[in-house]
This record gives sequence, structure tokens and C-alpha cells, in this order.
Amino acid sequence: MTELTADESEERRRSIGARRNPDTQEAILEAAEAIVAEEGIAGFSIEAVAKRARAGKPTIYKWWPGKTALLLDVYHRHKPANVHQDTGTVEGDVVAFFTAIFAHWGNTGAGQVFRFVVAEAQRDEAAAASLQSYATERRKQSGQIFERGVARGELAADIDTGLAADMLAGFVWHRLLTGRLIGDPIEMRQAARQLVRGLLAPGR
Repeated sequence: MTELTADESEERRRSIGARRNPDTQEAILEAAEAIVAEEGIAGFSIEAVAKRARAGKPTIYKWWPGKTALLLDVYHRHKPANVHQDTGTVEGDVVAFFTAIFAHWGNTGAGQVFRFVVAEAQRDEAAAASLQSYATERRKQSGQIFERGVARGELAADIDTGLAADMLAGFVWHRLLTGRLIGDPIEMRQAARQLVRGLLAPGR
């Protein structure tokens, strides 16, 4: 067997350490999820997760830069798959989004987790970076609602679909952070109508 040099050995250790072991990753996520469910945000820490998952803290920090990044992964694991639906109309897609996200935030601990993430992002740079990365991906997904509307000729061709996605996210985040989640289908349809009608192409 060829003996590795000191530099090669160090590079190999870094490579192995950076590669996520699926079993260990799942154990960490399950431990984090259980702690949130049992003790809430107040009882959540990297130390508690490491102890419960029987994983080293350095391993967790290597894969998640902080507890906010880990919490976002826990949050995303249980986000309903039908948050973004193609109903055939922009208003229908927005109503479907409202229905799914408000139910998810109101009926599970997800709303508590996401409020914490937003709060942490105001005081911690690593948390802010984690939230920004997450929000960028969600912006792309939500933007597809409006891109489909443009492609169908339902929306004006010159709208900024990313900005429309920001408006959508801004509305739901504001409702979450002020404790005013919508549960009434009529109110959801009204909010969707007021958001979308200002984007309609002429004559519609």
C-alpha cells in the first residue's frame, strides 16, 4: 500500500469530514425535531441535539453553521408538499398557497420555529445568512406562480415575478409575526384577489 504524505492525509480527513453520513444526518435531524416538539424553542440547543443524537458538536457545526440553519432544515422536513400548486389560475395558486402555509403554521410547531428563525436573523449574521439562503429558494418557487400566469397571458408580460413573490412572502410573514394567521377561506380568497388583480393583463 502506498503511504500517504502528511498533506494527503490531512486532505483526506477534511474530505471525509465534509461528506455527510446519511444515518448520522438523519439522527441529528430527528433529535432536533424531537427536542422542538417536546421542549419548544427554549429547550433547543446544539448541545442538546448532539447529546440526543449521540453525535459530536463539531460534526453538527460542520454541516450546519448554527442552530438557525439546523432549525430551518427541521422546519422544511415537514412543510407540506402541496404549498405550491398549479390550479390553472394565479388566484387559485395563491389561495392554495395561503391555505397550506397558514394551516401548517397554525396546526404544527412550524410557526413557532419560523418566528424564532426570523427573530434570530435580526441579531445574528449566521442566522441572517441561513434565512436569506432559505428565502432565496422559496422566492424561486413562489415566483413560478406568477411565471405561469405570464405564460398563460393571464398576467401582464412586463411584471417582475420575483417582486411578486416577495409581495406574497411579505404578506404571509407579516401575518405570522403579528399573530394574525388566516383560517377563513373567504378572507384568503379576498387577500389573493387583492394581491393578484393589480397584476392582471389589460382586458382581464
